[in-house]
Amino acid sequence: MFRDQRITPQQHIDFSRRFGRLMIHVLHQFHLAGHPEILTVSNILEDGKPIGLGDAGKYWHSDISYKELPSLGSLLHAQELPSEGGDTLFANMHLAYDTLPAALKSAVEGRRGVHSYLAQYGQLQKEGNWRPNLSAQQIAQVQEVVHPVVRTHPENGRRALFVSEGFTTRIEGLPDDESRALLNELFVHSVRPEHIYRHKWQPHDLVFWDNRSLIHLAGGTPDHLRRKLYRTTIEGDAPF
Repeated sequence: MFRDQRITPQQHIDFSRRFGRLMIHVLHQFHLAGHPEILTVSNILEDGKPIGLGDAGKYWHSDISYKELPSLGSLLHAQELPSEGGDTLFANMHLAYDTLPAALKSAVEGRRGVHSYLAQYGQLQKEGNWRPNLSAQQIAQVQEVVHPVVRTHPENGRRALFVSEGFTTRIEGLPDDESRALLNELFVHSVRPEHIYRHKWQPHDLVFWDNRSLIHLAGGTPDHLRRKLYRTTIEGDAPF
């Protein structure tokens, strides 16, 4: 986390590129004008239309886990912050794996989970006006992918759970009821209070996190208060 980073969007992009190739979010409607590498995360309306993704992070998730090469990390830069609310919560998935009961560790060993950008999309559309209808071209960009339920960090060798309520829809090879039950156990365990860090934003904060190690959640912002942040996302490697 870097405090008081008074940087331009281009500087944000240039710094992010030092860590790898940048991913372009499927919701081109919310790309920052002139900078498609930046996704605008905001609850602000202009002329009655959202300028950004206002319900981003409503479910726990790892950014862009629904791609064959999911994200290495994300960098989120505060542009406009509310006077209350607006926190971001992070859950440590290494700790989540390390503290799994033995029976659960055995149950997930060697299992693979299905990830889909569309997992919660329809529900989010019903709950608010932030999510546009996706074109056929956009849907083609977010086909389901399969990743290990437990992945190994390529740099430190630590194992971590790699499932989330936001994007993981089922576990391959299990009947639907068993898959749902197992995922629910993992979701609940992952976000135990002792696994969580809550970030309280300050003006111009730049937060850089590892999507191979963490899942995150938006803490919520009162509807009448404005919030705007810019996000870049770095492509990673195939999980193993």
